[in-house]
Amino acid sequence: MDSESRSVDILTWITENDDLMSRFLALSGIDPQYMRQAAGEPGFLAAVVGFLMEHEPTLLAYCEARNVAPEQVVSLWHELGGRSSFETSI
Repeated sequence: MDSESRSVDILTWITENDDLMSRFLALSGIDPQYMRQAAGEPGFLAAVVGFLMEHEPTLLAYCEARNVAPEQVVSLWHELGGRSSFETSI
C-alpha cells in the first residue's frame, strides 16, 4: 500500500470509531464539516499518521485491526517527515 493509501486507511479507521474521531477532532481542531476539505490540504495526512504516532495504544490498535506491522506505520511517519515524542526519548 502506498503512503497516501495507508494514510487514508488510517483516517478511515479513525472515523469508524466515535471515541477516536472525537479525540482526533479535539486535538486537531478541525471542524467535522470541513474534514473533506482539510484532507486535501498539504500536511493533513501527515497529521493523521501523527495522531497514531503520538499515542502508542492507538497505534497498536490500528495495527492489530488492519494486520499491519507497527514498523510500517513508523516508516510511513518518517516518510511524511514526522517524528514522535516517544522516539526522541529513547
